[in-house]
Amino acid sequence: MEPLLGVKIGCLFALLVLTLVCGLIPICFKWFQIDAATGRHRRVLSLLGCASAGVFLGAGLMHMTAEALEGIDSEIQKFKMQNRTEKEGNASDDAGSAQMEYPYGELIISLGFFFVFFLESLALQCCPGAAGETPVQEEWSGTHVLELHSHGSPPLPSKRPLRALVLLLSLSFHSVFEGLAVGLQPTVATAVQLCLAVLAHKGLVVFGVGLRLVQIGTGSRWATLSILSLALMSPMGLVLGLAVTRGDSKGGQGLAQAVLEGVAAGTFLYVTFLEILPRELAGPEAPLAKWGCVATGFAFMAFIALWA
Repeated sequence: MEPLLGVKIGCLFALLVLTLVCGLIPICFKWFQIDAATGRHRRVLSLLGCASAGVFLGAGLMHMTAEALEGIDSEIQKFKMQNRTEKEGNASDDAGSAQMEYPYGELIISLGFFFVFFLESLALQCCPGAAGETPVQEEWSGTHVLELHSHGSPPLPSKRPLRALVLLLSLSFHSVFEGLAVGLQPTVATAVQLCLAVLAHKGLVVFGVGLRLVQIGTGSRWATLSILSLALMSPMGLVLGLAVTRGDSKGGQGLAQAVLEGVAAGTFLYVTFLEILPRELAGPEAPLAKWGCVATGFAFMAFIALWA
């Protein structure tokens, strides 16, 4: 067996095992179930949820969005280079260059955001209540806020199966592309370096996914199946990378991959900003501590982005 192939197979198993372990920890231990927690236990889980929200925020902005923008920009530059020989010296070249300055990457990410927004609005229009209740509605209005602040418990997690599904799908797309990148590395050193960078942030993100599934009341069987399917995505991408030739991609294959990454980033940002962060920050207790936990999770992901 070639050393490079052996290293990539080792990376495959490392990605699979780490994802399974980190994702199943919140599901297998009842300590992470916030519904049954009281007092200090509930506060610790709340702060842990805020830290995971910061991790999601950092993953969305510093990893998924950044990689999507870089990929789309790279494919557009390739397109410009292919057409430059025909247009060089013509007056239309300046106009074409000006048109290429349009922020296509940001547009594609926004389309992913609005696509999920449309799906959720359509679900609410056709089946009122299908998407569940938002975490910051009637529970925090009027005198009910005072009752909860003095005697009651924080609001229950938002029951939005559509958003949970979108979160899993967007992360699955991203995981496939991460594994594909590892599988396409030409040397042992670059494959190991990239794999370590992926492992460093993937463990935290998948732990946050498992915690999120527990907090929204997902059954243990479905939560386990969700983590298992998510764990298989990176190895699947790595296998695809091993199967793909190391030459230039055919036709629009590279552009299609970049566009899919952009859409996945937009859907991930939608869930992060409209579901995870509002839910974790809804309670009035310890706002500075919550801010610190969110900032800590984000800072860790930003630090990892130096190598990822």
